[in-house]
Amino acid sequence: MPNKQGYYVSGNTAEGFVNFLSSNTSNFHHHIILKHPSYTIKTAIMQEIICEYENDFTIEVLYSSVGKEFLEGVIIRDKKLAVIDERIAIPNLNGAFELDLTLFFAQDLSTNISEENTEIIRLTQQAYNHFATGLSIHDDLETVYIQEMDFTKADTLFTNFITSLLGEVPKKEDKKPTITKRLFGTNTKDGVVNVVPEILKQLNTKYFLKGRAGTGKSTFMKKVMEACHEHGYDVELYHCSFDPKSVDMVLVRDLSFCIFDSTDPHEFFPKSSNEIIIDIYEEAVTPGTDEKYAYEIENLNSRYKSFMKKGIQELKQAGEIIQKVEEQFIVDSREIEKVKSFILGRILV
Repeated sequence: MPNKQGYYVSGNTAEGFVNFLSSNTSNFHHHIILKHPSYTIKTAIMQEIICEYENDFTIEVLYSSVGKEFLEGVIIRDKKLAVIDERIAIPNLNGAFELDLTLFFAQDLSTNISEENTEIIRLTQQAYNHFATGLSIHDDLETVYIQEMDFTKADTLFTNFITSLLGEVPKKEDKKPTITKRLFGTNTKDGVVNVVPEILKQLNTKYFLKGRAGTGKSTFMKKVMEACHEHGYDVELYHCSFDPKSVDMVLVRDLSFCIFDSTDPHEFFPKSSNEIIIDIYEEAVTPGTDEKYAYEIENLNSRYKSFMKKGIQELKQAGEIIQKVEEQFIVDSREIEKVKSFILGRILV
C-alpha cells in the first residue's frame, strides 16, 4: 500500500553542513534540481509532486534542515526519481536536470538579497562553531564514563543481542546489501527537531538504547549495522546531527526493526511490548558512577549544552532573516501548476 516516509538527508552539525543525498539516490535515473531563491516556492512544487503520486507510489519526503515549513526533496524510488532543492544538489548526479524556476514566474527578482544571504551564512557558520565547541566539551564528558566501562560486559551484551536478533534469521546469500545514510533530525531555526515517532510507527520492533556519553551506544549500533549487512540485509543508517561520525539509529525494513539512541535530546520510552529498552549504563558501567562524578558531570553537561543553545540561537536569527526574504516572494498557484505540468510532461513520463 502506498505511503509516505519522512527523514533528513542534510543537517547542521558540529562538523558544519552535512549532506547524505548520494547514498539515497545513487542508482536513480533522474534528479530534478529546483533552482530559485525562495524555499517556499520550491517547497510548494514538491508538495504538488507529492499530491500527484502519493496514492500510487511510496513517497519519501526529505525534510529541510532550514525549518519545518520547508522541504528539501521528494523521492519516488519506484521511478528512480528525485526532485530536490538546489541546496542539497551535488556534482555528478545521474540524470541531473536543473530547472530554473525564475523562467516560470512573472515576479521581478531584481531585488538584491546578497546582504541578507551573507548574514545568513555568517550566522550559520557561527552556529557550527558553537556546536564544535560543545562537541569538544562533550568529549570530556565521555571520558568520565569510559574510565568506568566494563568492555567485556558491553561485548557480551552486544553478542546476546545479535544472537536474539539474527540467530534464526536466514542469510540472504544471493543479495548485495546496501547501506543508506540519513538523519532522523537535526538542529534548525525551530530548535532541535526529530521525526523519531514517525519512523517508529513504520516498524514492528523497536529497541530503545539507553546509556551515557561514552558508554558505546554508537559503537553498539555500528556493530548491529555490520551484522545485519553481513547477513545480506539493506540497512538505513541514521547519523547523529550533533556529531555526524556517530550513529543514532540502525533500521532494517526487511526485519521491521530499529535500534536507536533514546537519550536526550531525543529521549523516548516504551509504550508497548514490542518496544524494548537496552541500557548499557546499567549493564556495563560501574554502579554509582553518576553519583561519584556528579559535580564534574553536571558541570560538563551544563557547559556543552550552553554552546548548543548558542548555536541554536544563531540558527534562529538566521531563520528570522530567511523569513523576511521569503516574504518578498509570491506563491502563484497558476505558476506552480505550470511547473508541475512541465515536470510531469518532460521528466516523469
